[in-house]
Amino acid sequence: MLKSTRDAYGEALLRLGELEPQVVVLDADLSSSTRSSRFAARFPERYFEMGIAEQNLYGVAAGLAAGGKIPFASTFAVFATERAFNQIRQSIAYPKLNVKIVSSHSGFTASGDGGSHQTLIDVGLMRCLPNMTVVVPADAVQAGEAVLAAARYQGPLYLRLGKSEVPILFEPGSPFRIGEAVPMRSGRDVTILVLGTMLGPALAAAEELAERGISAELISIHTIKPLDREAILASARRTGAVVTVEEHSLIGGLASAVAELLAAHDPVPMGFVGVNDVFGESGSEADLYRAHGLTAQGISEKVLELLNRKRGEN
Repeated sequence: MLKSTRDAYGEALLRLGELEPQVVVLDADLSSSTRSSRFAARFPERYFEMGIAEQNLYGVAAGLAAGGKIPFASTFAVFATERAFNQIRQSIAYPKLNVKIVSSHSGFTASGDGGSHQTLIDVGLMRCLPNMTVVVPADAVQAGEAVLAAARYQGPLYLRLGKSEVPILFEPGSPFRIGEAVPMRSGRDVTILVLGTMLGPALAAAEELAERGISAELISIHTIKPLDREAILASARRTGAVVTVEEHSLIGGLASAVAELLAAHDPVPMGFVGVNDVFGESGSEADLYRAHGLTAQGISEKVLELLNRKRGEN
């Protein structure tokens, strides 16, 4: 079954609207695309359409949070993090206000709009901000649970969602805790750490590797800040090799976060699957994923390359 994480967001907002009267929703003239329009139709008195003015969107959200509301402010990822970065820094992260920044059309899911609308640095931008929590769900089930968890969480939070439908990999009601990684399969030869919706290709890669006699441990990372340090370090010590996978630049995202952690505590050979310091470009998602190795084959090849290097070092 396929479902987009943005659709799960729209559904979860309706649940929140019933459960939590302090929740309010804001959007920047993209409510049909972000799916916040569903909340607007049900709770019009708690919805604020800000127009194409992302800086103002987050300034108003900060004011609502200062007044005790729980604002969910939605727009496309490229506009949220790159156009309104200063407002997020100054008005939300610096005073540690309880604003939930929800981005849709992240990564290559804005493929048809080309490089100008594809943000591959948003996780890095948000991760570098003190006080900011960064969550990237793997599927619609995790996305829905992440929205509910975000409402309970006190403080600034960035939630990265996508436009496209992706496989549902978790059962409804699966436990979701901010900052806690989810082990998907155990292994002894290599650890594969996956950020967000790249989990599907990574699972397929693990199956391909098993057919070659390679035992891959696979962990879903839905929270990149705070990182589940204990789970990552324990797995790296078990397998002695780590590959990270992300639909994001290798600079500032999961590759950087894990490399920083392992370098400080327990260095092991590493490999990285992601976008290598380039802008996006026009093309289908499938073509863009293939171009950057974000496929089962690309992940498998990176694992094999890493294991060959590991054997050469021993």
